[in-house]
Amino acid sequence: MNATQSARGIVREMLELGISDVVLSPGSRNAPLSIALYEAAKKGFIDLHVRIDERGAAFFALGLAKASDNYVAIVCTSGTAAANYHPAVLEAHHAQNKLLVLTADRPARLRGTGANQTTNQTNIYGDVKSHDVVAPIAIAPLLLGGPVHLNIQFDEPLLPSDENDWLDGLEIEMAADLPELDGELRVGEGTVVVIGHDRGTFEAELIQDALLGADVPVIAEDPLSFPGALPHAALFLADEQVRELLRPKTVVVIGRTTLSRSINAFIAGAENVIVIDPRMAEVDVHRTADQKFFTMPAIVGESSATEWWNAAEATAEIIRSDATWSEQNALRTIAESVPDGASLFIGSSRPIRDIEAFADVRDGISTFANRGLAGIDGNISTAFGIAFEFENNFAVMGDLTFLHDISALGNVPDVNLTLFIIDNNGGGIFSTLPQADVAGFESIFGTPQNVDLYRAIVGFGLEVEKVKTASDIERVINHPQNGVRFVVVEVPARETMASELKSLYQSVSRAVRIGLNLA
Repeated sequence: MNATQSARGIVREMLELGISDVVLSPGSRNAPLSIALYEAAKKGFIDLHVRIDERGAAFFALGLAKASDNYVAIVCTSGTAAANYHPAVLEAHHAQNKLLVLTADRPARLRGTGANQTTNQTNIYGDVKSHDVVAPIAIAPLLLGGPVHLNIQFDEPLLPSDENDWLDGLEIEMAADLPELDGELRVGEGTVVVIGHDRGTFEAELIQDALLGADVPVIAEDPLSFPGALPHAALFLADEQVRELLRPKTVVVIGRTTLSRSINAFIAGAENVIVIDPRMAEVDVHRTADQKFFTMPAIVGESSATEWWNAAEATAEIIRSDATWSEQNALRTIAESVPDGASLFIGSSRPIRDIEAFADVRDGISTFANRGLAGIDGNISTAFGIAFEFENNFAVMGDLTFLHDISALGNVPDVNLTLFIIDNNGGGIFSTLPQADVAGFESIFGTPQNVDLYRAIVGFGLEVEKVKTASDIERVINHPQNGVRFVVVEVPARETMASELKSLYQSVSRAVRIGLNLA
């Protein structure tokens, strides 16, 4: 079978499986796939997104996959192009996002011969399921959730020699039904539910349904998706005495908890830990728990929550009384001002932790983040991909995260997206960690970027403005969106932020201890 026939067979099966978005990076060896995909796009079977940078292209596809919960295909040529997919494929693997990775390759006989753009691409992505193919294979049995890699050998000639209407009679498969509750988990007094930001790959609505029969304290790393959860738990549980008083008998953990040490210390103090996460079957196979669930059960039972709500309210009063301009209040303002129906992508590192700790609980928006491996790479591209699925979109990330993916600004999509950049000139999160006091901190951790972000964005011919008050942020969000715009949020110095955070934690501890009669 020649290269054109092989490419057409693979593309046709993708279409029949309902894959409707493909992200293509141009190259020579993937020409058979590129041409077949273009022909499919002309007939309206797919949306074909062309991105020249494979690293950004893969994260863009990751955003599409997160927002649509459908498989999205990424297609590249051989050599370093395939390697540039690796960060996004790792993120997709650990988050179990649906990427179909198609890397074009030279024939196997050329491997190890010094042939141009030829390396060993088989199993290049480690634990990700990989298939080295020379002809179309049955793709459907491979798409079980999480990324799948097809390394496709194409021999010359790479261009078609016919005008065969190979798309005739195409029948597209209907999307599979959404997961439902499976069984029941009965809990009793002393139980607390903790929901990781990644939600264990479950939709927020399914988890809310699972909790309908549970009258127990709920902690959510993503407070913007669970309005019944306790706000600010990461703050008040940072106090060891408070944590000891609220020590649980049983913690039910949904997904992974990756944001705050206080929450993980709280979980570690429980007598029994129950984990609900399907990734334990193939990804997190060494994860330990007293009881494991791979599907979402209905959680039924009661546990007193009075002390929990007293602690949460005491913390909320401290936060509400803090009128100083800070990163925390900037993130808090963004979280509460994003309108219902919109999407919000939250960058890794400090922003996602500030929202967890300081934002009020709410719902009405769709939140996203790269929490598989929690890297700062590809965040702009991911936000761009997500924005294709919603009319109104917002994103927030730090300055280093923004600069890490600034090449994405060379290929801005036609979507409505407002992207806030928290500009503290460096790695703000390290100022809050033990590393803050080591010699050489600024050089090896703080890493000030000293870039005029406003001018850098203007250089791409894009819309940008600076803000430095909560009311400025509210004004920007309330102004109707039209296209992609960037907002540089000027905040106090990192050292000031770290000092104020330390003082705030102390104030919370005092208030909560008094409220719980610990003082």
